[in-house]
Amino acid sequence: MAVPFRWSAIRQCVLIMGVIVSSCFADQVSAEDPVSMRLWSGPAPSETTIALGTPRQGPPSKGPAITRIEQITAPTIDVFPASDPNGTAVLILPGGGFGYVVTDLEGSEAATFLNPLGVSVFVLRYRTGDNQKEDVWKKPVQDAQRAIRTIRSNAAKWSIDPDKVGVLGFSAGGQAAAFLLTAENALYESADEFDDANWHPNFGILVYPWRMLDESGSLKPGINVSESTPKTILIHTHDDPGADSLGSVQFYTQLKKHKVDAELHIYRTGGHGYGTRKRADSVIHQWPTLVSDWLRLHELSR
Repeated sequence: MAVPFRWSAIRQCVLIMGVIVSSCFADQVSAEDPVSMRLWSGPAPSETTIALGTPRQGPPSKGPAITRIEQITAPTIDVFPASDPNGTAVLILPGGGFGYVVTDLEGSEAATFLNPLGVSVFVLRYRTGDNQKEDVWKKPVQDAQRAIRTIRSNAAKWSIDPDKVGVLGFSAGGQAAAFLLTAENALYESADEFDDANWHPNFGILVYPWRMLDESGSLKPGINVSESTPKTILIHTHDDPGADSLGSVQFYTQLKKHKVDAELHIYRTGGHGYGTRKRADSVIHQWPTLVSDWLRLHELSR
């Protein structure tokens, strides 16, 4: 069963390896903090510890701070419900090279344009690991499948239409989202009644997805687009140094080949890792408008 808590409380509670002290959470709530939920009450699949993660020191940013959380073994979702929900939910998979999760730049900040559209947002703090492992994407995809099942299992609570649950992935989260969108089976054994719910997303939004291609220039094994792949919109930049836009092009090509409803937008400049923020000499910050229109045309937003 999922376990709710508040992130602000963590600063005033003690996290002992493998044990979360939750009794002190109730009186430590800040209105600005999202409600968060553990995806599993015990250890996640194949894990032996329960750790929410720790902040990672990164290079100083020129603009607003960027939060990076590493060493996560207990995945959670941060809940940003729309004040006037229209039934659509978006699960966000932030980037971070699978070694950490960028919870604001590539997570909560997207709620600022999605919530006013009536879209409820859920930011996934998926498990992090060794990004040199070939299958490092598998745990994040397991966590995403569980998160979608959790959202659908709580659909009435959050005013969600179970047929309007999509995924938005940034960078490494975009790669994981590509695996999720094209997966044929659940990647973990069912644990409880939440796992009776459908884990398939109804739509996908991929923003500068990272390392989608193998050494031959083809989509990575396991990213298998088919006629049943959900409708998808892709956003990229031509000058992205961290994620070759050809990965998005290949993914779109396969969507087109299999007659899946899709859009691809490649901006000339903007680089990588911008989230929804502005970049000098670029109009990349306008991509949320494209996505808003796309959602509206598909009757997923107002």
